Amino acid sequence: MAAKLPRLVARDGTRWLSRERRLVTHRSGCWFGRLGPLRLCEDARLSLGHLSEPAQPDAKVGFGDNYGRPAYQEVPGEFRNTLRRIIVTQGDTEPASVEQQRELGKTCPSLYDLRNLFQVNVEEGRHLWAMVYLLHGYFGRDGRDEAEALLERRSGNPDKPRILEAFNQPCDDWLNFFAFTMFTDRDGKYQLSALAESGFEPLARTCRFMLTEEAHHMFVGDTGLGRVVKRTCQLMKQGDVKEQGGIPLDIIQKYINFWFSYSLDLFGGEISSNSADFFAAGLKGRYKEDQYEDHVITDDQFTMVTVEGEQLKDRQVPLRNALNEVLRGEYVRDCEKGLARWNKILAEEKMTERLHLPSTLFHRHVGEYAGHYFDIAGKPITQDEFERRKFEWLPSIEDREYVRSLMKPVTEPGKIANWIAPPAAGIKGLPFEFEYVKL
Repeated sequence: MAAKLPRLVARDGTRWLSRERRLVTHRSGCWFGRLGPLRLCEDARLSLGHLSEPAQPDAKVGFGDNYGRPAYQEVPGEFRNTLRRIIVTQGDTEPASVEQQRELGKTCPSLYDLRNLFQVNVEEGRHLWAMVYLLHGYFGRDGRDEAEALLERRSGNPDKPRILEAFNQPCDDWLNFFAFTMFTDRDGKYQLSALAESGFEPLARTCRFMLTEEAHHMFVGDTGLGRVVKRTCQLMKQGDVKEQGGIPLDIIQKYINFWFSYSLDLFGGEISSNSADFFAAGLKGRYKEDQYEDHVITDDQFTMVTVEGEQLKDRQVPLRNALNEVLRGEYVRDCEKGLARWNKILAEEKMTERLHLPSTLFHRHVGEYAGHYFDIAGKPITQDEFERRKFEWLPSIEDREYVRSLMKPVTEPGKIANWIAPPAAGIKGLPFEFEYVKL
């Protein structure tokens, strides 16, 4: 039987998407959406799996003021509100991305990509289910109320938007989708890794399970953008990319700038009392906490760039208050590896152009740099100059409309849209020509 989207603790199992937009399942195992009924092929089906790793009764708090003490198996009363907020914020992102991507199946560039989209969406739904389980299982009535509120918010809704702004941005074409799964899902990797260190053992186990699936989402984005870059190179050798129905490198760069900058905001403010409190309580650690020698860090300092007046200056802050920035730094270094892979494709195709990440100061809406204006290299500029030049760096309406004009569904096995190259390999050893989804 084909895999079903899990019920998300709602009366009808689908309330997290509105009735006219939702993707639902039936007892038959078929998916229903605007494409009509479809079925994942037996050899490419998805598994629902479990919601967490097995319990570890002897687990210890791995950092903070309670370092070395037994891990929390129940919610500590003094941390109840803080823990609930952490879980709600993480849980809110999971259905949001499905809402953002709900229409993409109608314009899939290939059956291979359609199948990957379904896997990403199923797993995001399962991750919501895992967070809702924690709210129901450990937080009583107020946890159930928060879980219900997760079903009431909608991505981009002006009255009840999602909590984090990146999850209210449109993701209505496949270039957006690949950039989102490359950059925004990569933020999820680092947030989940920090929570996988949590002294609240049920949360840590759940996040470790979720991380095993997040890797596939990033693979879809990383290789997806790489395939777009490769096809663009092929078309550049033949003439004007737009005239041949491809996506020019300058538009690809703008989408990178947009999603990278919005994803940076997801880490929170550079200087944060919340990060200090979460660490002190043993609720949220650092990425791969065991790589550090000091797990208490009461006296350490961290140097970061802050805005003072109209100038950028180095500032020393307590390390606990800078843990958002520490985690963001790990994320940026990981993203740079992705850019290196795409630039390797450009080099192999004998192209002189290169893609790059914008400055971490560029286009920020949260933290020290929000309300200030910087160019793509991180140089301070006036608001007027930013408004005048922003579409040199970010997708314009014309750019978005052009990309959307290319989004035509290709659903014949072995065929692919003109603007993207086929993958180097299929799924689970199957060829690209395999019928991954039966329509």
